[in-house]
Amino acid sequence: MLPWFSNGSFPLYLAPMAGVSDMIFRQLCKERGADVLVTEFVSAEGVFRRNERTRGYLAFDASERPIGVQLFGGNAEHMAEAARQVVDWVEPDFIDLNFGCPVNKVVAKNGGSALLKDCPTLGKVVEAVVRAVAPLPVTAKIRTGWDEGTINAPQVAKILESLGIAAIAVHGRTRAQGYSGAADWDVIGQVVNAVSIPVIGNGDLFSAADVAQRRHESGIAGAMIGRAAMSSPWIFAQTKRYLATGELVPPPEPAEKWGLIQRHCELAVAECGIEDLAMRSMRGRLMAYSKGMPASKMLREKFQHVSTLGEITEIAQAHLATCLEAA
Repeated sequence: MLPWFSNGSFPLYLAPMAGVSDMIFRQLCKERGADVLVTEFVSAEGVFRRNERTRGYLAFDASERPIGVQLFGGNAEHMAEAARQVVDWVEPDFIDLNFGCPVNKVVAKNGGSALLKDCPTLGKVVEAVVRAVAPLPVTAKIRTGWDEGTINAPQVAKILESLGIAAIAVHGRTRAQGYSGAADWDVIGQVVNAVSIPVIGNGDLFSAADVAQRRHESGIAGAMIGRAAMSSPWIFAQTKRYLATGELVPPPEPAEKWGLIQRHCELAVAECGIEDLAMRSMRGRLMAYSKGMPASKMLREKFQHVSTLGEITEIAQAHLATCLEAA
């Protein structure tokens, strides 16, 4: 049993998101109540070939524990060796296997959700990695199936459990859906009923009430939050409060949200060392933060062109003044 599931705990995971769940964002979410973190997914081939850029994705701070490193790939031998190297390099709390990524360039290499339609290869990968890093726990993330006609998550989950996987996260969409349409929580509930290991539900969890409802309906042992955290990292703290007391905590005031945005930008610039480059890479993140804020359309227009910390400060001051006038 993974310790964060003991004594009736209901852990909240920050979903591993490529280009999003880097060390800075993970720490911001940890400060706001995320219980378990997972790195951006990492190519096992990159680790196996000791690619330095790939190794950079593995870095994390001790404050982020418990944290897992997520690997993807379809070669059992290389996945096992990559997992061993990861354990030697950074000593994560667990290894997570990505069998859910729908992106073409990953699927084309028989990685991610491609293995949902190749269970023999999936089994070989799992068996090799579990053996390679024992006794370190190995978890997995899957989707409901390849497409609507091949929904097989309960069957895949049974295979994963039989081969020693310690917990399974299920995104309630097929590979064909990508991130469109509605998440199928009935299938997630079927996975819960199919196995005895913890199942973490993922998909369309946009509020504390969503998490509570899905927990009640499906019996999941934990929840994984992705896109909602991009615009509202405090969703973890809100959800914990709601599950414990039934109290719906309102979102922070604009000034507090701007404080978070500016801190995120400052940390990104400090890590990158080149202000213009860092701020350009932050534009997509800023777009996400604007969701739900007053005058969000105007903010998005400004965020498209931001390239300095000074511009962020100016935008924040003008926006806060507008919010005060409207109050």
